[in-house]
Amino acid sequence: MQLSHRITHLTGGGSDGWDVFYRSRQMIADGIDVVELTIGEHDIRTDPVILEAMDQAASGGHTGYAMVPGIKTLRETVAKRIQDRTGVPTSYENILITPGGQSALFSSHLAACNQGDRALYLDPFYATYPGTIRGIGAVPVPIKTRAEDAFQPRAEDIAAEAEGAASLLINSPNNPTGTVYSYETLQGIAGVCQDFDLWLISDEVYDTQVWEGDHISPRALPGMAERTLVVGSMSKSHAMTGSRVGWICGPKDAIDHLITLATHTTYGVAGFIQDAAEFALHQGPDLEDKIAEPFRRRRELAQGIIAAQNTVTLIPAQGAMYLMLDIRATGMSGEAFANALLDAHKIAVMPGESFGEAAAGHIRVAMTIDNVAFAGALETLCDFAKKCANGQGPV
Repeated sequence: MQLSHRITHLTGGGSDGWDVFYRSRQMIADGIDVVELTIGEHDIRTDPVILEAMDQAASGGHTGYAMVPGIKTLRETVAKRIQDRTGVPTSYENILITPGGQSALFSSHLAACNQGDRALYLDPFYATYPGTIRGIGAVPVPIKTRAEDAFQPRAEDIAAEAEGAASLLINSPNNPTGTVYSYETLQGIAGVCQDFDLWLISDEVYDTQVWEGDHISPRALPGMAERTLVVGSMSKSHAMTGSRVGWICGPKDAIDHLITLATHTTYGVAGFIQDAAEFALHQGPDLEDKIAEPFRRRRELAQGIIAAQNTVTLIPAQGAMYLMLDIRATGMSGEAFANALLDAHKIAVMPGESFGEAAAGHIRVAMTIDNVAFAGALETLCDFAKKCANGQGPV
């Protein structure tokens, strides 16, 4: 029996770019100690007060089918959070609760694109973006950003590919680069979307992790609320990665149709998880700051370590839980360097090539282990890079 072309070609018929990650996980399974700086998984885990709220909701019987669009009070809480942060009038009717941000990305593209439509996204990109677009039957079109611009996208580069496209996907604060898009950048993006009648899908799951500048939701720009679908999630802001609860914020008409889609696909999110998410959101910015603070401290550690050497260059780390490091001075690709570092020092990082062609010669480092271990691993990484640049590394 033949499987569908759509399901067998989610990665474009090749590797998904995560070979180093899979190799490091196999080493761990084989009993080898590996320092993992690969994926964006909080080392502090979900706060006990959130887990207690979840337990109380489950024990109290909220384990049956929940409302498919999401519990109204949670939708209202999310809407208020977004309105307070952006100034854009937002009601529960603008919100669909989803099983995590990934489901929201998939559903948003189904809402924006027809079969065969061109769907634009920025390179470097979060690893699932092109597969998500292929999965809904659209054609993924990467738009390269530049290291020399700190990976801020140029409006003219987007416009060059925008004719006839249906959507544009952006992510700020950005994974993998750590870039926070400036107001000027977002103005340029908004102009292209309006000029070419594009849906803008804005992945804002790192909105609480901003170290420099401000997070600006493009939905707040003039003329953008009616053409923007915002993806949000509890995963990064509240360390609830495994709980799988997120949302889409968009025009009411789009949300109404997305609710119909959810009825035929996910059929909603478990009620006790939604109750825990609502509880967590009501704890306000103090809890969000507590969860973000370890990454702020590790970024400061990293800035000091990298400033003390001249082989590895740090792309300005303005937000999110990652560092994008330029290792081109070693003469190696990101993939070759990541594999060599794993072999030599049992430190696992992600090659920049895992996130697109624009990040070739870079690596992404997740700031997801304790401060002392993180600083030690980064110092070892920089020392290894220096040796490679001086011809003392792997041949």
